[in-house]
Amino acid sequence: MDKISIGFIGAGNMGSAIMKGISGSSVSEAVQLFAFDPDSAKVKSLEEFGVGSCDSEKNVMEKCKYVFLAVKPQIIGKILETVAPYTTPDTVFVSIAAGISDEFIAEKTIPNAKVVLVMPNTPLLLGEGASALSRSDSVTDEEFEIVLNIFKLCGKAAVIPKNKMKEIIAINGSSPAFIYLYAKGFIDYAVQEGIDASVATELFTQSLIGSAKMITDSGNTLDELIKMVSSPGGTTLAGLDRLYEGNLTDVVKNCCESCTKRAYELAE
Repeated sequence: MDKISIGFIGAGNMGSAIMKGISGSSVSEAVQLFAFDPDSAKVKSLEEFGVGSCDSEKNVMEKCKYVFLAVKPQIIGKILETVAPYTTPDTVFVSIAAGISDEFIAEKTIPNAKVVLVMPNTPLLLGEGASALSRSDSVTDEEFEIVLNIFKLCGKAAVIPKNKMKEIIAINGSSPAFIYLYAKGFIDYAVQEGIDASVATELFTQSLIGSAKMITDSGNTLDELIKMVSSPGGTTLAGLDRLYEGNLTDVVKNCCESCTKRAYELAE
């Protein structure tokens, strides 16, 4: 059986993480990986993972059916104009550029271009990613399944409606940064109180992991889980009262809305 050729235009953190996830998985024997990046050292560093080096975007397009657009949304238009002459009806573009639609990619390349849109996140670097996917109508079930399985190799993956790809960015794509900022507040407080930063980090990060497992595995709602930790008149309620006073959930919603607004701006 012929190997599936998968190419990457862009070998930054996210593109490299996906390539490493593929190369270390059970499907590695069935695929052939190629990559191009203006910084050739990035591709060179991936050779040990079985990634072949390409000298141009054209070279990737000529070698591969599945082409990952692992570039920033601000430059994707220019990249698409470069690859348009080499795009065929069989080419499947996999875009991880925030806010970019399948219509935009088709306009820049060929009508009815096959496009899978993906919003991954950086924990994918550790094989713990959370990726949301959708597709254009021209992508076949078999083609989509191949792409979906690639992201399942790097963590969790879920299929969502195409018209929600911008809204999902705040939920899984950008949310790690929001969580890190939240964590920083707790660890900074611990250091202020004379607690070793490494101890505080270990305890708080385990609390994050454990809390996530409680959300996914306990069978309780979020409100029930909050109540389980909150003894009447206790320390947790005293802290929660301040979070309620600060309208934490409203702040989070405002944060998500700003994130989504920017995604629509990038799409223009």
